[in-house]
Amino acid sequence: MGRRNWIYIAAAFFLAFAWYRYRTPRFRAGEKVPDISLLTTNGQELKLSSLEGKYVLLQFWGSWCGPCRRENQELVPLYQKYHERGFEIVSIGIESNVINWQRAIQQDAMSWPYHTTDLNMFDGVTARKFNIKSIPATFLINPAGIIMGVSLEPAEIEKRLATALTK
Repeated sequence: MGRRNWIYIAAAFFLAFAWYRYRTPRFRAGEKVPDISLLTTNGQELKLSSLEGKYVLLQFWGSWCGPCRRENQELVPLYQKYHERGFEIVSIGIESNVINWQRAIQQDAMSWPYHTTDLNMFDGVTARKFNIKSIPATFLINPAGIIMGVSLEPAEIEKRLATALTK
């Protein structure tokens, strides 16, 4: 293989790695989640730190996102099953249309009280803070505010909740 081919391979590897890093959420498992302040649909301010002592799923999603909507169908029963044992979901809509977002919350039966949206899509303050470039994206947070997992499948979220909340 000639030198030129190696240069192309190295450039492709570099671009792939750069694209991966660009799309990777900023915070990782084992890190303390930053405190954020959000305005919920009912007009109340929610500080993420006010939920310390509970397991929290911080969910970035969109009404226009097919995989997000499918994930919602799996998160609803998780919330119903574990909410009374100390589990909360905080949903952040990555949106451009508030009507579609509100309709999706109703259609998907997202019964938890903590919903917020940023109509700036991925340029919103919270999305930028967490480096959210694609959705769905989730952060499972333990009662001490430490991230337990990032972008876990709902089955893995349930497995971790079942282990933690049945002790």
